[in-house]
Amino acid sequence: MSLPPNVELINPHVRRGPFQVAVFDFDGTLSLIREGWPRVMIDLMMGHLHAQNLVREPVAECAAHVEAFVMALNGHPTVRQMERFVEEVTARGGTPDEPAAYLQQYIRALMSVVQGRWDTLESGRARPDEWVVPNAHGVLQTLQDRGVPLYVASGTDLAHVSREVELLRLAPHVGGRVNAPKDNDATFRKRDVIARALRETGARGEELIGFGDGVVETQEVKRTGGVAVGVASSEQGVRGVNAGKRATLIAAGADLIIPDYEHATDLLAWLWGSGE
Repeated sequence: MSLPPNVELINPHVRRGPFQVAVFDFDGTLSLIREGWPRVMIDLMMGHLHAQNLVREPVAECAAHVEAFVMALNGHPTVRQMERFVEEVTARGGTPDEPAAYLQQYIRALMSVVQGRWDTLESGRARPDEWVVPNAHGVLQTLQDRGVPLYVASGTDLAHVSREVELLRLAPHVGGRVNAPKDNDATFRKRDVIARALRETGARGEELIGFGDGVVETQEVKRTGGVAVGVASSEQGVRGVNAGKRATLIAAGADLIIPDYEHATDLLAWLWGSGE
């Protein structure tokens, strides 16, 4: 069988199953509740740079520089991006706050948006399938039907991820295998989650399939010898490949690129080599 039309094959030599375990990133890979978080973070950082007169190049150039290091650290605990911002302020001759202080400012700003989305889900004014990457429930169910244990590895705080897993009705699929930094623990690593998943399932590295929209999870899946499916998802209500994510995921080593899970059944059948 051939690949579905919305799947881009980057690595023509990609290993094709069977797979014994799957690891998913959360934000942008399963959930869209936090869409727009990069703009919130970048605006916060740019505001601090302006406040100390540390923007000495064209504003657009400075914002692009900030965006580059923010997105390069996507997938790490959020405090890592704040630590990097402290370095930036220092390098520009400014006086930075502590990373934890920046982190709390960011969380407050982001949660002012996220809370409204939680409210619509809790009240029933929005359906869970409106705030997930299209057909996220379907890809999880298809993998479960194939007997594949599913793990979530997120850089977002555990309490928030756990709540959103419930709101989006993803809990029946991932059960107790939700992994994220507790209280924004900076020592959390997706590498450790992947190691745990392999250990608990007895799977070899090449029997791992990973799905993510960021650099960290993509690189860690490839480091173990697994297959990395890059999810170049767009905003809620928008379909098609996000060009920026696509470029980042390819650079990180993704084997395939998808915009969403619309053709998940056919994609997984191809990856398992079914029907050939």
